Amino acid sequence: MTHRGNRGPTSRLTLVTLLFALSPELLFLGAGLKLKENGYDGLLVAINPRVPEDMKLITNIKEMITEASFYLFNATKRRVFFRNVQILIPATWTAHNYNRVKQESYDKANVIVTEQNGVSGDDPYTLQHRGCGKEGKYIHFTPNFLLNDELAAGYGSRGRVFVHEWAHLRWGVFDEYNKDKPFYVNGQNEIQVTRCSSDIKGIFVCEKGLCPHEDCIISKLFREGCTFLYNSTQNATGSIMFMQSLPSVVEFCDESTHNQEAPNLQNQVCSLRSTWDVITDSSDLNHSLPVLGVELPAPPTFSLLQAGDRVVCLVIDVSRKMAEGDRLLRFQQAAQLYLMQVVEAHTFVGIVTFDSRGGEIRAPLQQINSDDDRKLLVSYLPTAVSTEAETNICAGVKKGFEVVEKQNGRADGSVMILVTSGADEHIDNCLLTTMSSGSTIHSMALGSSAARKVGELSRLTGGLKFFIPDKFTSNGMTEAFSRISSGTGDIFQQSIQLESMCETVQPQHRLTNTVTVDSAVGNDTFFLVMWQTGGPPEIALLDPSGRKYITGDFIINLAFRTASLKIPGTAEHGHWTYTLNNTHHSPQTLKVTVASRASSLAMSPATVEAFVETDSTYFPQPVIIYASVRKGLYPIFNATVVATVEPKSGDPIVLQLLDEGAGADVIRNDGIYSRYFSSFAVSGSYSWTVHVHHSPSISTLAHPVPGNHAMYVPGYITNDNIQMNAPKTSGRRPVKERWGFNRVSSGGSFSVLGVPDGPHPDAFPPCKITDLEAVKVEDDVILSWTAPGEDFDQGQTTSYEIRMSKSLQSIRDDFDNAFLVNSSELIPQHAGTRETFTFSLKLVTHELGHKPDEDAQETNIVYVALRAMDRSSLRSAVSNIALVSTSLSPNSAPVVSRDNLILKGVLTVVGLISILCLIMVVAHCTLNRKKRASRKENETKFL
Repeated sequence: MTHRGNRGPTSRLTLVTLLFALSPELLFLGAGLKLKENGYDGLLVAINPRVPEDMKLITNIKEMITEASFYLFNATKRRVFFRNVQILIPATWTAHNYNRVKQESYDKANVIVTEQNGVSGDDPYTLQHRGCGKEGKYIHFTPNFLLNDELAAGYGSRGRVFVHEWAHLRWGVFDEYNKDKPFYVNGQNEIQVTRCSSDIKGIFVCEKGLCPHEDCIISKLFREGCTFLYNSTQNATGSIMFMQSLPSVVEFCDESTHNQEAPNLQNQVCSLRSTWDVITDSSDLNHSLPVLGVELPAPPTFSLLQAGDRVVCLVIDVSRKMAEGDRLLRFQQAAQLYLMQVVEAHTFVGIVTFDSRGGEIRAPLQQINSDDDRKLLVSYLPTAVSTEAETNICAGVKKGFEVVEKQNGRADGSVMILVTSGADEHIDNCLLTTMSSGSTIHSMALGSSAARKVGELSRLTGGLKFFIPDKFTSNGMTEAFSRISSGTGDIFQQSIQLESMCETVQPQHRLTNTVTVDSAVGNDTFFLVMWQTGGPPEIALLDPSGRKYITGDFIINLAFRTASLKIPGTAEHGHWTYTLNNTHHSPQTLKVTVASRASSLAMSPATVEAFVETDSTYFPQPVIIYASVRKGLYPIFNATVVATVEPKSGDPIVLQLLDEGAGADVIRNDGIYSRYFSSFAVSGSYSWTVHVHHSPSISTLAHPVPGNHAMYVPGYITNDNIQMNAPKTSGRRPVKERWGFNRVSSGGSFSVLGVPDGPHPDAFPPCKITDLEAVKVEDDVILSWTAPGEDFDQGQTTSYEIRMSKSLQSIRDDFDNAFLVNSSELIPQHAGTRETFTFSLKLVTHELGHKPDEDAQETNIVYVALRAMDRSSLRSAVSNIALVSTSLSPNSAPVVSRDNLILKGVLTVVGLISILCLIMVVAHCTLNRKKRASRKENETKFL
């Protein structure tokens, strides 16, 4: 990305250079995974706290990654391997003198180990939310996969599976098989199984044994009881992204072996590129020359880490600027929510304030074991600002370290929540100290002046960063505090925000709304009402049974202007209705926040995680915003997901996120909703929040976990014998959700620089089309795709440019000179609509036959791609490339492939041999009868 005139990246580069000059090892503290001299350092594997303690898990993780390191080294032609690996042991396991964590946590892990409890069984998978060549979120293994050695028969060795998933995670390649389209008709009019490479051999198998494909395939579907089994002994060496379990497979498909006709996700997302082509194009392999010699690298070294006591310190700016824009009041209200509800039980919490004169300890560390402990901490929150105009952030952070170090003598593994309203030009003075402290800093910048510098502390320590606009009409600070969790991965202990409502209400008018307490939550349900001035509004809260709570049932804090109510036990499931009556003589903003915890360990609650692809950009580059909506690990379909983006000034922008596999969204129905955001009003910081609503429906536990999975092979053909593996186990079936649910999550903040002042010319083209499909029906080709918009995936584009070629290289590298299909009558529809376009293949192939193409080879394949244009003549990137076979003539049927011809020959020979054997048996029996009859006749004559 080019940052012309962008001072932010320049200063960041200067900072990195300075840190490297002072202490090279500090450059990588908190940086996580990195590649150095062909070896990966900092790979983090985290075990979920709900996984039962079993030391064999650690042993098998070590063995898996050690095997994977050597396998990866050879598969990448001696380029990369694993050097140092960290394994994060849950705090719920017995302590064994493990190393203390610093900034590592479960929610930052590259690999997670946790139960799955769903229809996907023990499938290892990688969650990929971005496009071809882009890193994914994490790799997931179940404990059973790591402990049950019998699963190796179907998946292959664990080390091989790890390399398959690593390629998904690190290099953004995709699976080369397709469960939904297990076979296809190739350019030679042969039925082929979806695979890569096509040199991998196998045969169709029915319930009664070997069978020709005609007995297995009906209307492009497998007949029940049929499957395709591969030979256990192969000559093909690729591909790892297809079937890593085959002993002969030791490399990725490259240009010479890639099966570009196979209808798999790799071809669709990566425009028919081979996996090895994508991998070698990555920065990892671009900057890693092959290791000379023949020796293998040393085995990886492992560090075992375990978190100690949870320690949190609030570090609060009390300089005079905190009095502006109701900043102190909004902080008090949000901090009350955090201390009374969000922070988990048994956490040690301290409070520090600071201004330009230095820091002050208001509350030393105190452990939260009861509501009284929480109330005591709330009483230590600051109630007034100082007279100092400036602030000293480093002094506050230093005082925070003093507090957290009281617990264990070090700040390792601690968390600081830094809240400040002023810019501090001397913040660079404590960057080195902060980076080496082992503490994670979450920052909240109140007002635009403090945002960039404070955010640097969070970036360097792996913390979250938030920007809070100066608007009482925003609930951004309570949403930010609600987002900060312990990061342990134990969702059953975390507070979940159900509601965040903020509305200006006229005098003597009411605000009425409903919040759903769904069946998966209900413990520690907490209602917080906030107002702007005067006394509390009249409050009426009705539970699903009609019981009424009024203002007198709430705890009123007049200093903080809050009214809170905690429902004892488990709140009744269903719809709760609240009404707030503004009794003040002038309009004022009223706010409601509702949070709860899981009601039972038997059911995972629905959660939402909001994040951006990058937290800084330069106009006109867009920001892609994401929301991962799941129930445990399982995707939630058909949710209404709305992002509200707030600039530092001006009105908020509302944007619905989609999970349709088009535009910014890579994979349909993976539970990750996304959208391009380009409505930049001004340069500076933007804050954003996601609201999710899901209507009652069948639980998502009915659906497989999204992501790219390592293939489980049902069986093999070994020495002409069928050897079937045990069928995959599946978990729970769908559960009826009666109430639906609501969720809220802050996405933090991002910054945009270079936005022109005032109206600016159109700089946003239509987004790339990523789901183009081509289907041949008789003499016609039917193209279909999702319409892009005028600006990325919003609005309506003006026209399409469809081109074809017999050469993949030509259409990929020289799209402008490929054959242009006449699409002048095609009128684009609104973004998100499914487009279709039909044209005659005869006319096109006739033109292509006369069009010289030096790169084209004799083939029955034609490649198709398109791009969109808006009214400013801005063009999208060229779409994914689809292909269509021209070999089929009307009324002709596909012929069998060579494998099937061999199978037919084998079956014919077997049949002939069987007939000959039967004839010989019959003849032998007849001869024996004649001999016996003759013997009896002779005996009679003799007598």
